[in-house]
Amino acid sequence: MTDRTRKGARRMLASSAAIFVAACAGVAQAASFTMYRDRDCGCCLDWADHVEQAGKHDVKAVDHPGMAAVKAGVPADLISCHTAIMAGYVIEGHVPAADVERLLSERPAGVTGLAVAGMPMGSPGMEHGHHRQAYKVVAFGPDGRSVWASHNGSTS
Repeated sequence: MTDRTRKGARRMLASSAAIFVAACAGVAQAASFTMYRDRDCGCCLDWADHVEQAGKHDVKAVDHPGMAAVKAGVPADLISCHTAIMAGYVIEGHVPAADVERLLSERPAGVTGLAVAGMPMGSPGMEHGHHRQAYKVVAFGPDGRSVWASHNGSTS
């Protein structure tokens, strides 16, 4: 094999590796959530639209008749109307996409998931004009829980 042939083969191998890495990165960015919901709940689909509009994830909605089984492991006081699973994390309720992205980026030890308890007005999927209740996103796991993010309310 000549030096010229070896250099060409190395360039082709490097190009192939770069294309492979880029393709894998694209797959990671387009990862999917599986969201379990009661089939009669509309705000769940609105939350899924919020996540998809953020541009990094697809959400597969699954109508599930036994939501209590899906929510096993979510602290009772943090339960909301839908539960999403992604990359080994549980996302309970109306958690903003930016907070989910931070979780996926930081991957903190001891955190099982994030939750927004109940259905706060103005949270993703619960929009109602300009009215917004203040709410907290709580990180939970075997090490306990902590406030992951706080979102302010509005007075109008």
